[in-house]
Amino acid sequence: MSRAVFLDRDGTLNVERHYLHDPEALEIIPGTGPALRRLIDAGFELFIITNQSGIGRGYYTEEDMHVVNAKLAANMAFDGVEFVKVYYASEAPDQDSPGRKPSPKFLHDAAAEFSVDLEGSFMVGDKIADLECGWNAGVKKSILVRTGYGAELEKSEPEVVVKAVIVDDVAGAVDWILKNA
Repeated sequence: MSRAVFLDRDGTLNVERHYLHDPEALEIIPGTGPALRRLIDAGFELFIITNQSGIGRGYYTEEDMHVVNAKLAANMAFDGVEFVKVYYASEAPDQDSPGRKPSPKFLHDAAAEFSVDLEGSFMVGDKIADLECGWNAGVKKSILVRTGYGAELEKSEPEVVVKAVIVDDVAGAVDWILKNA
């Protein structure tokens, strides 16, 4: 079985842009690519787990999301980073969605499809739903990054994030994972 790091997209890998749908607006958080490469070199598989409610709300199309994901993947490839799979929930919060975080469905799917050991894996994100997704799936640790909404969450709901590891960004998450895996 392999170990994995499950990553939220918006606010974690790239700068938060409200309902990002234009690839020209994609801005990867500095240091993210080289940090993720270190995880790959250490034997981790990388997955993106993202809620894309803008699709369900009618703000943009599924194709728009795929174009943004393709640009993200192309930019990450410059650092030798490849994601095994991107799992996404396109439904709005008020729509029925089996995979929308905090549901652990996509982590369980990855475990079944790619023989991922969830107990040896990690979830990284900037929102409560990301942390809860990891906890609900039984990962080793959920990690909150202060990018995106993370710093605000750390201040506004300290009692919720107390179980999480809190770091500045993906590079900090990678440092913690490699020391504690």
